[in-house]
Amino acid sequence: MENEKVFAMSFSKVYGLLIAKAERKGRSKSEVDEVTSWLTGYSVPQLDAFAGSELTYGNFFRQAPAMNPNREKITGVVCGIRVENIEDPLMREIRYLDKLVDELAKGKAMEKILRK
Repeated sequence: MENEKVFAMSFSKVYGLLIAKAERKGRSKSEVDEVTSWLTGYSVPQLDAFAGSELTYGNFFRQAPAMNPNREKITGVVCGIRVENIEDPLMREIRYLDKLVDELAKGKAMEKILRK
């Protein structure tokens, strides 16, 4: 199953790719950390620790301390699929982060990205 492959991927690998994407577009690691913390409730030191660990991407989301209730306001298309229509709850959480980083890379203001 394709979802299981994504869930089993290394958090550090995927997070590195998200940071690289943002940096290519002139954004920073600290901004990626900010949107990730907003979404999941993890602190920046926790994110840094996970970057050097064996944590899977699926477990990163499964163990998130405080998923932001405003995440359901995140809508749009990621990888050709509307995030609000993804049936698998864990995959939807993963795609929410993808969408936030996409918005960051496209130059959106942080206030809009964080649904303030």
